[in-house]
Amino acid sequence: MGSIVIRVADLKAQINFWTKALDYLVREPRDDDFALLHPRQGAAPNVSLDAHYSDRLLPPRIHLDLYAQDQQAEVERLIELGAQEIHWDRQPDDADFVIMEDPEGNRFCVIDAAGSTR
Repeated sequence: MGSIVIRVADLKAQINFWTKALDYLVREPRDDDFALLHPRQGAAPNVSLDAHYSDRLLPPRIHLDLYAQDQQAEVERLIELGAQEIHWDRQPDDADFVIMEDPEGNRFCVIDAAGSTR
């Protein structure tokens, strides 16, 4: 797999959010409507941001799972970057995930890696 592509409206704002959220860098040069983000260090999937309109589907057909050793601290950090937590009335009480949205409403989960069996 080369890259996971996320459709966005505001490329600059989404680059700002996702590079900080994932600790990724932008591959230069970048286009006006497309940016490839890659890990600052280590091996992990690239994330590409594609500035083209796309209808929002809920639940989304695909989403990212971000693993965190300190889930609550990571959720708080992502909220400070502009994400928001999504409350789902069918979420199990013992869920090891927190559902979140980036500033444009693209959903992702933060998984409790310390206690996860995934």
